[in-house]
Amino acid sequence: MVPARLTSPDREVYPGEGITKRDVADYYAAVADWLLPGIADRPLSLLRCPDGVGGECFFQKKHGEGLGPGVHPVTLREREGSDEYIYVRDIGGVLSLVQMNAIEFHPWGAKRQAPEQPDQLVFDLDPAAGVGWEEVRRAAREVRDRLAGAGLDSWPRLSGGKGIHVCVPIRPGPSWDAAKDFSEAVARGLAEEFPGRYVATASKQARRGRIFIDWLRNGRGATSVASWVLRARPGAPVAMPLRWDELGRTRSGGDYDLAKARRRAASLRSDPWQGFAESRQRLPR
Repeated sequence: MVPARLTSPDREVYPGEGITKRDVADYYAAVADWLLPGIADRPLSLLRCPDGVGGECFFQKKHGEGLGPGVHPVTLREREGSDEYIYVRDIGGVLSLVQMNAIEFHPWGAKRQAPEQPDQLVFDLDPAAGVGWEEVRRAAREVRDRLAGAGLDSWPRLSGGKGIHVCVPIRPGPSWDAAKDFSEAVARGLAEEFPGRYVATASKQARRGRIFIDWLRNGRGATSVASWVLRARPGAPVAMPLRWDELGRTRSGGDYDLAKARRRAASLRSDPWQGFAESRQRLPR
């Protein structure tokens, strides 16, 4: 399924790799059943690359004219008044955004119907240059174990970049401040226990030789790339959800490119995040 109007379908989106705008549209259509649970009915930030990933790309979160059929506005409160953000319900909306040169989709951690009630947390493990992949995998498991100690199950996702996301579904209800405070406490607790391995501040200087446990994704209006989303980076890597027992076989956060992700989507017999969407676990006080 491609949009009825896909302009410049043969334009190369990933320079030198032969991946065209039609290939991007076909990819999202092929993985729609896996992609949509993570982005449908959520306010979205888009990364658009009108000249392909080798050109200038920019983020867009506000709705506007001309985004195409299936792309809807949702009115959200801001500090001064309100504004209309973007959401989609189905693959038709996703493909309309691909037509507008969107490559990446970054959803809120809340549904549009209850934007003040976060329903998931993301811990983004961002290694400094020189930190080995084995250390990143160990960090993911230590975050998982720390969360388990608080009574929370979690699921891993390769970021499609350098790191791993540890993702936690929660029952909607806590405030954004509560979600952010809890996430900060987890990150700072690990950084205090293992100061040679982790930091909980965004300072690049402090991060040298360590892994930044990015808990800032869990504030109101913050976003994180969704599962099965292409990244606007050389090689067309994909943010890939995994089972915990698959993590040990990975070699980088970009293990899955477009072609490999399509093969995985076609061959999966069960959701690697089975139980995630159905989880009703509560955020600890």
